[in-house]
Amino acid sequence: MSFIKMRSFSKLFSFSLLFSVLLSCGDDKKAEYEKVPQKNPNAIFASTAQIADANFLGDDACKQCHQAEFKDWEGSHHDKAMQLAKRETILADFDGEKFNSQGITSKFYSKGDDFFVNTEGPDGNYHDYKIIYTFGITPLQQYIVEFPDGRFQCLRTAWDTEKNKWFDLYPDFKVVHSEWLHWSRGGLNWNTMCSDCHSTNVRKNYKEETNGYNTEFALINVSCEACHGPGKEHADKATKLGENYKASGSMQMIPGTQPKKLVDQCARCHMRREQISELFNFEGTMLDHYFPQLITERLYHLDGQILDEDYVYGSFVQSKMYLNDVTCTDCHNAHSLELKFEGNQLCAQCHVPEQYDTPKHHFHEVVSEGGQCINCHMTGRFYMGNDFRRDHSFRIPRPDLSLKYGTPNACTQCHDDKDDEWAWQTFQEQYGVPDYQHFSELLASGLSGDPHGKESLLTLMNDTLQPEIARASAVRGLQYYMNENDVANLITFLNDSSPVVRASTLDVLGEINSTDYTTYLFPLLKDPKRSVRVKAFYALGGLTENQVPADYKEVYQKVKTEFLTYLEATAEFAGGKAKEANYHLKKGDVANAIDNYEKALKIDNLNNMVRTSLANLYYRNGKLNEAETAFKLIIKQEPEYGPTYYSLALLLAETGRNNEAIIQLEKAMTHMPENLRVYYNLGLLYDSVNETKKAKEAIIKGLKVYPSNEELLYTLAFFHSKYGEIDRAREIGLQLVQLFPNNTNYSNFLRQLPALD
Repeated sequence: MSFIKMRSFSKLFSFSLLFSVLLSCGDDKKAEYEKVPQKNPNAIFASTAQIADANFLGDDACKQCHQAEFKDWEGSHHDKAMQLAKRETILADFDGEKFNSQGITSKFYSKGDDFFVNTEGPDGNYHDYKIIYTFGITPLQQYIVEFPDGRFQCLRTAWDTEKNKWFDLYPDFKVVHSEWLHWSRGGLNWNTMCSDCHSTNVRKNYKEETNGYNTEFALINVSCEACHGPGKEHADKATKLGENYKASGSMQMIPGTQPKKLVDQCARCHMRREQISELFNFEGTMLDHYFPQLITERLYHLDGQILDEDYVYGSFVQSKMYLNDVTCTDCHNAHSLELKFEGNQLCAQCHVPEQYDTPKHHFHEVVSEGGQCINCHMTGRFYMGNDFRRDHSFRIPRPDLSLKYGTPNACTQCHDDKDDEWAWQTFQEQYGVPDYQHFSELLASGLSGDPHGKESLLTLMNDTLQPEIARASAVRGLQYYMNENDVANLITFLNDSSPVVRASTLDVLGEINSTDYTTYLFPLLKDPKRSVRVKAFYALGGLTENQVPADYKEVYQKVKTEFLTYLEATAEFAGGKAKEANYHLKKGDVANAIDNYEKALKIDNLNNMVRTSLANLYYRNGKLNEAETAFKLIIKQEPEYGPTYYSLALLLAETGRNNEAIIQLEKAMTHMPENLRVYYNLGLLYDSVNETKKAKEAIIKGLKVYPSNEELLYTLAFFHSKYGEIDRAREIGLQLVQLFPNNTNYSNFLRQLPALD
């Protein structure tokens, strides 16, 4: 589970935001699981039908014929993913022990056969809560309590099953009881954050009108049928036909499943993702139900290495292993989840030990930590306090990229007494300068905003040999550089063979307030992947139904239903309500947009991305008091974020409160000194209140950042002219004529200046 978001608003909005594998692990490097879009107007969409619980027979039924597999699975993380709370399932003491963290003291105790915690609740007061379920077994176990309206909440305090002690999952993260991230609220809500992957055949059943749940499941844990699908049909046929039974293809994840298809099936629960469908029913593919989180700042390092909780899939699909048809079960026992081999023997399945498991390759003692393949090629991080997870992108350390972009590398993570300069020098001595270009170089360049970032992203987008997730992330990153001339280039990616790239292209085009490109979007309503269709519908949101061409009207209505279901599936998230608000804005329905933004803030009152959108919407629609209140609250919560000071200043200036506006612009200049408009508007405001010296000083400060900026130079020349400083005005006027000879306004300006004495 991942519940921690970056609280820093400035980080949320800022955009500072391998050697190739020598041995091929598969012969068909161009093997594709996902195919190009279907153009057939009668393309069959995966259904959204719910599977009745009666079709799931339970693990004992599977055990009768699959005893070896059951033995491996029994006691595994999947088996123990969720259990009813009782003495034999609870690993913590619950013997009256107390635990204090962030000023909150929790007491854990038992009473008869029941287990309780006394801790701070959503009202800020202490209450007793009964433990209903356990979650996981190692390296930690969490505990779940029941709240009104069908809500189940996961405690923030967990039990370290290796050290046998209580600990805070996020010890350095202070959360107030009224915040979304408090354990009693949305961030640690089991129904929406956990249930889909910890139990079998889950239906969340959220009711927005009551803000409650009636969540149901067929089986409490990750059972055999959670992965393989409902077993009734399979069992009935096997019982009836006996030795004559032959597989009918009704089961999932069976021997012979294509490697990439198997990865997608595992990915359902092993990736950070956006929910697309209301429920998972084993129909279609992963992209009919979920869309993976792309490589973005906050969640990944700029080069794609794991940062926040990314759940393996997002890193694994970056790897050459994945591209060469290595799949999850090549390394992991599908049922016990344990590694198939110990140490370097695991990698030696494909990589010749004589070439790689030697000091000539890794420059460490054979039996040392540095001699283990995974410590150089699968670095990791601790999540949830004590859970160490490895990066599955299988990359070669690149200390040169660490020097350029501040990304981590395995060398200095292990040799923590050394720096990246040392690591890069040592790397060159041992391996030479890399003669290849890994996608991470292009991605880091683009996402960091360096001078060649746009070219880097375009190169990556167009290289179809690179991982889909990297190309899709490059497309998404292009939005920070894009101008009108780039739209035509972007449109070509709507026909890309990768559905992930098509979807990310729609995400970018969907934020452009124009109907000029709708002709190119309509075909995506017939895409074979529901996630792509839903994104296409949103991108077309600015149209009325009367503007839909006749040959798309039927499919438009079908996808409209899918889109509205998607909004329902994400309705308890602030981001989901914000998406709905944006859709209403596309429709020109300002009242509904405001309503949904306000609902989003009721869910998460600290979501200043949403509050900024709402404040700007208030502002544009004349609700100036509401806008001012919203801007001031953002400033209170995120005092380091400069753009809010700027927006508030414009509002104050519009209402004639120029002196107050000046104060806000001065603060904006402190927090975002690179913003040209701050200096320009500050100069004009000082001029409006007859602070002539300060008006010129503001423009001069801007020119120190942008020495040849046309607008600032002209404004300064105008001020000098207005204040009677004709010589200085003429000097700058001549400079403007030289710099911008095609703009006749500057020569006219010079002619209008009083003649020299």
